[in-house]
Amino acid sequence: MTRDARPDGTLPARLHPILVRDHQFATAGFGRRGLDAREVRRFLLRVALELASLHQEVTRLIEENTKLKRLLRDRRSAQANRPQW
Repeated sequence: MTRDARPDGTLPARLHPILVRDHQFATAGFGRRGLDAREVRRFLLRVALELASLHQEVTRLIEENTKLKRLLRDRRSAQANRPQW
């Protein structure tokens, strides 16, 4: 079982920027010290921006990979159709 797996062995849904940006932390109970809400929000925004950047990079790489696979397939097809001397 991976570190992020739930007790039943399933994995949680992928983390997306909007989930991080909109996450709400519970407030500390009476007489307890809580977190600095501004600091938490700044951190969540930072994480969301990083995730957005990573998601964009993954999308770009997937598109590039698809393009390269298509080019390779076309080149192989063209070579296979060339007359052999």
